[in-house]
Amino acid sequence: MTKRRSRVTAALFALIVLLGTSTSYARIDGSPVAARKGLARFYEQALSWGACQPFAIDAKSKSLYEREGIQCARLQVPMDYERPDGGTITVGLLRRPAAEPGRRVGSLVVNPGGPGGSGMAHVANMQPNNPVGKRFDVVGFDPRGVGASLPRVQCLTDPERDAQRLRPKGESASQTEQENKYFVDRCAERSGLDLLKNVGTRDVARDVDVLRAALGEKKLTYLGYSYGTRIGTMYAEMYPKNVRAMVLDGAVDVDGDKVDAAARQAQGFDQAFQRFAGWCAQRDCPIGKDSNAAESKFRQMIEPLKKTPLQVGERKLSHSDANTAIIQAMYSDRLWETALKGLQELKQNKGSTLLQLADQYLGRAQDGSYSRIQDAFVAIRCVDEPPVKDRAELESNRRRLLEILGNDTVPTDETALGPCAFWPAPHTSEPHPPKVQGLPQVLVISTTGDPATPYQSGVDLAQALGARLLTFNGNQHTAFLAGVGCVDNVGTNYLADLRLPETDSAC
Repeated sequence: MTKRRSRVTAALFALIVLLGTSTSYARIDGSPVAARKGLARFYEQALSWGACQPFAIDAKSKSLYEREGIQCARLQVPMDYERPDGGTITVGLLRRPAAEPGRRVGSLVVNPGGPGGSGMAHVANMQPNNPVGKRFDVVGFDPRGVGASLPRVQCLTDPERDAQRLRPKGESASQTEQENKYFVDRCAERSGLDLLKNVGTRDVARDVDVLRAALGEKKLTYLGYSYGTRIGTMYAEMYPKNVRAMVLDGAVDVDGDKVDAAARQAQGFDQAFQRFAGWCAQRDCPIGKDSNAAESKFRQMIEPLKKTPLQVGERKLSHSDANTAIIQAMYSDRLWETALKGLQELKQNKGSTLLQLADQYLGRAQDGSYSRIQDAFVAIRCVDEPPVKDRAELESNRRRLLEILGNDTVPTDETALGPCAFWPAPHTSEPHPPKVQGLPQVLVISTTGDPATPYQSGVDLAQALGARLLTFNGNQHTAFLAGVGCVDNVGTNYLADLRLPETDSAC
């Protein structure tokens, strides 16, 4: 493993470390009998499809949900599957009916990732003529606690989130822990303990099986991106005989080692930045013509923002925002031109483009409202896996990271407890590599230059599931239905006709 590490990834990397969680899957009781006990009224419910405008929660979704050809509904699921006669959660659904009804296969359930991403918004934003849309009713859902689903996770207000972005990062472990505890206290106050106890992926997978039944499907056809691969894998462990087909694109790490997962992702973003720097060097690049020195040049450019954020209209661009903007641009080489423009502007003491990229990553709309994806991200991760509360363990993890990534790994020499250490609800899963029995062969797609879910994670997931692996040689996060013809053809043929390549393949 390389010892080099880019400061560009520091913000994302620090978040992973502070959370003290891994990206492994969860061992739970997934037997059909256990899943069905006392749940008949949920499995047998009828969905009422109608207009989508009432489901909008912000300016972005309002615009998306006014589009033609989409329908929305609400799915009722138990708040707590161990107490199905108690409170309920309403899961928001959006579907685009098959463009060719005479050739319709069934429903394709989609999750775009996160955790905390809106499946409803994702499907509403898909091109109506996409390949799978001809043969399937494409159905996006907002997982429990997310988006249009109610109740939703709410931690920080919009002004609090803006203020957080401008605050310098904690200079000591105690200050960082105070900020983390404040965040958790607001989550409990504004979301409610019942939701925080039951917002994990274990229960999302159970919701997906209720959704399958409510859609009238004997078996599930599923497309999951990024964190959505975790939902799909957990579903496959719980209900392997209920799976018809799955495409899992951009797999999260499966080895159960939080340090290895964090290091692998940090290295993925570092490598993406190096590729961007090489591309930038061939242009009017503010970080120089030498890609090896680009990291240092970038740090020099944004260093003044630590003390004095740059005025951008009525707002300000912080040091954290500048880092976040470049992280966002590493998700796809289609954003490299935008990142270049942002760096050119920064050289002229302008920050509007970098601020827009940071807003995109953090889910901030032009009207100042946030999507709450950051709140949901922390809540789901904290309840998914055991928290790290032992400072000795944190220090041990930090030392291992230093060995892998070099001496420029964390922003402080002290180790602070992350939000999950203060979480007011117990975790509901135990990390372990995925194990499935009776699962039909599924398709895993992995991209060689994917920074967020590095290529090897897809290789590992395909091996664990006995899946067919499709490798895409590119620089982006996930590839299916993104305009890559060879990837789209393989995925669509499999989903529609259950035809997989005879061997692992690449394009």
